[in-house]
Amino acid sequence: MSSRPDIVLLVLDTQRFDRLSCYGNRLETTPKLDIFASEATLYRHAMSTAQWTVPSHSSMFTGLYPSGHAMFHASSVLPASLTTLAERLNSGGYFTAAYCNNPLVGIVNNGLRRGFYSFLNYGGLMTSKPNQASIDGHIFDRYRQHFKRSLASVLTAVQDAFARSDALLEFSFSPWMVPLWQTALHFKGNTVKALDDAAKLLIDRNGLPDNQPIFSFINLMGAHMPYNPPRRFIERFAPPVFQQKAARHYIRHFNSDVFGWLAPLTSDLDDEKKAVLDGMYNAEVACQDEQVGVFLDRLRQSGRLDRTMLIVCADHGEHLGEKQLMGHNISLYNELVHVPLIIRDPEGNLPKGAVCEQAVSLRRVFHTVLTTAGIANAPEEALSLAQHSNADPDQGVVFAEGVTALNVLNLLQRRRPALVAEKALDQPRIAIWKDQYKLIQVDEDHLELYNFIDDQDEQRNLVESLPGSVTSLQSLLRSFVDHNGSSIPEVIDDDYDNDPEIYLRLRDLGYVE
Repeated sequence: MSSRPDIVLLVLDTQRFDRLSCYGNRLETTPKLDIFASEATLYRHAMSTAQWTVPSHSSMFTGLYPSGHAMFHASSVLPASLTTLAERLNSGGYFTAAYCNNPLVGIVNNGLRRGFYSFLNYGGLMTSKPNQASIDGHIFDRYRQHFKRSLASVLTAVQDAFARSDALLEFSFSPWMVPLWQTALHFKGNTVKALDDAAKLLIDRNGLPDNQPIFSFINLMGAHMPYNPPRRFIERFAPPVFQQKAARHYIRHFNSDVFGWLAPLTSDLDDEKKAVLDGMYNAEVACQDEQVGVFLDRLRQSGRLDRTMLIVCADHGEHLGEKQLMGHNISLYNELVHVPLIIRDPEGNLPKGAVCEQAVSLRRVFHTVLTTAGIANAPEEALSLAQHSNADPDQGVVFAEGVTALNVLNLLQRRRPALVAEKALDQPRIAIWKDQYKLIQVDEDHLELYNFIDDQDEQRNLVESLPGSVTSLQSLLRSFVDHNGSSIPEVIDDDYDNDPEIYLRLRDLGYVE
């Protein structure tokens, strides 16, 4: 048995924190994750670094904020100068395996696969036989046939092209293309197969030495649009879909209106449609919880769970009509960037049943994993989430950056130019959390201040009533921007490079060259 634990990073793609029972949802959507949370440390106020998949995963894989890794767009490529989490673990003695259902992480050639010895993608024509997107010669290759690898290569090239081409992206949203890529290409992948394959590696360890620790990254797309959960979950959480013709018509239209997933609404969503959308989303969350529960039970029954650090989080959430927004392309409101984060640590550095109330950044998954693996340097170890708040280098200050993905922005500008201007979709957004306050700044002009403890729905803008807090948080935002995405405390002035000790610390954290 390895002296180092296995590590699992389970990302519930597009999972809103407020739809989990353990985060306060009055509906019992996630009984399996509730049990898991009772055995783990739950972070009440974990914040993603960005509002969508590519920058958020890049932060978890590098430990940097988006302006530090520059992965803002579907066409972005991770700089070769940055060493990924999987690369560090691979070189540190871990077998690195990925089970990915999101094509933006596993298929688009953006560098996020670097360091994985095995990277299995579950989207495409044959979701029950995932294609290998990483290094040839791994232990699963003997099960792959040559024709399938060739087909997978073609599909990878096609999907990569769609992510990088504005014309192809717009074509993919045409009415005759949507049914094809939703059904034939299985956009949401295969949750059950991905979890089954991951469990087999962790439990059976076929082809691996007994002392070989494993790092498994798993991305699940169950909560992502479109919404087609099994009937029994619809009956429980969205009964109007079976009872009312209008509800059925609405969800069918919603599932096929891919452009509607990207564009802001022009008016508030009416109560009936909002209830249907919420119910279908909750049904997907509950279905995925059941599937994750099977995975957790298998690890528990085999004894592997108690030898595994298991991190459950989301890369971002989802707008379901709130503030006249849909999807996850634009805002930095809590619906998108306030995410679940639950860590079960067999070594006891993160206590069972604990709840952390301090705001923390999801980028610190990187530092926590490296510390658990025993390969973190001192600055990285200091940023592990196992650190107590009084030893936290972030000092409870957290940032997020929102840039509308370029291909999405170009599409919106062509189809809805007035809406782009009205909602400032072409302007960058940045947010900061400190103490109980959150400040959102859009470009240089628009400010919103919320008490994120007492007003999680962000209904009361406090900019006018608390100008002192606005000024203080703006000062920290300027420091963040000046230092290219590092959460450097305001007390560090601009001539830090004259102090060798501070310079080396910042360099090790990736904030300076």
